[in-house]
Amino acid sequence: MISHRWERGSKLKKEKKETIISKSREDFERAKAVIFTDYRGMTVAELSELRKLLREGDIKYRVVKNTLARIASQDTPLSVGKELLKGPIGVAISYDDPVAAAKKVLDYAKRNEKLKISSGIIEGRVCGSDDIRAIAELPSRKVLLSMAAWIFRAPLGKLAATFVATISSLIYAMNAMKEKHEG
Repeated sequence: MISHRWERGSKLKKEKKETIISKSREDFERAKAVIFTDYRGMTVAELSELRKLLREGDIKYRVVKNTLARIASQDTPLSVGKELLKGPIGVAISYDDPVAAAKKVLDYAKRNEKLKISSGIIEGRVCGSDDIRAIAELPSRKVLLSMAAWIFRAPLGKLAATFVATISSLIYAMNAMKEKHEG
């Protein structure tokens, strides 16, 4: 009887592990940025505050079991950094803007010295903590896109002005020739 209960309990445990692996794999496949942190020394309230801050930017934060995360990362963009999964680790996962994820995690780490950024994987590339800090200093994706739009707009504006000037000059010359023939 006791062994039967033990088997049933271990089966549920295995099912729970499979669920965790499945959900983690989905997260890792969709992730644009995964930032690894060391959260040791943080209280439950501090972790809740961090999660709330990150949720505002559509970023998930969770503490992961390294063994399960390694299994879940197989055949995902996270597989390039499996060796980074060491020790107690918290993972910030962003599906949209990698710069925003780096900014939010770094912002919280500045306010709470217990949170340490160890490394990350941004758009399939392994990054150290210094790289994450450099990425956090970049403007957001929206700002970068608007800057690019302005950069492309300036030459096009000059080209349009040149065409207008050329057409205006041509019309002016044609009017001058017409007046000369009429006079």
